Amino acid sequence: MENIDPARQRPPLDPAAAKRQWRERLVAERLRLPDRLARNEALQRVMRVWMVGRADTVVGAYWPIKGEFDPLPALHRWQEAADVEDATQARQRRRIALPVIDKVAKTLRFHVWYPGCPTEADAYGIPKPKDTEVVQPTLLFVPCVGYGPGGTRLGYGGGFYDRTLAALQPRPFTVGLAYANAFVPWLQPEPHDVPLDAILTDQGVVWPVEVE
Repeated sequence: MENIDPARQRPPLDPAAAKRQWRERLVAERLRLPDRLARNEALQRVMRVWMVGRADTVVGAYWPIKGEFDPLPALHRWQEAADVEDATQARQRRRIALPVIDKVAKTLRFHVWYPGCPTEADAYGIPKPKDTEVVQPTLLFVPCVGYGPGGTRLGYGGGFYDRTLAALQPRPFTVGLAYANAFVPWLQPEPHDVPLDAILTDQGVVWPVEVE
């Protein structure tokens, strides 16, 4: 794990205000990373290796914004690896889903996505699948603005993922994706936060922590 700025090790007096400050700071840092392309490639490899052997056939992910890691190339390779001689059949067996906001419930539902599928911009200007099948992922990759001990995720503050995970039954296995520099040691979950099952970074699996 990368060296941590000493400022990140001081517990905040006001956690909510500190989270707002860290969202702004971490997004700005991510956009300025001079080696973001190399980090992205490294995390692609970590993600592909981590998925080997999993039995999931519907995997949820996200469209990257604000310098986020892009999980879609790795998932496309995962999809076609089901049968490299017949990519169409592979897509039918292994499906990728992207979130669409339910404006009433303020939760997410997941629609099938594939390269070249029709999309439209949501209320935040993020591309979403248009008129594709609604599915329920058994594995869900979640973007992290930051992350902390115990699978704690720092998101954008909208609460969409927390509300969605609280409502989904059965609950999917959740995996946070972030660059290693986004670690914030003092980050603690709030009552509404749903901890992630795993966190992957460009340096490998950082949660759960393996004890030898």
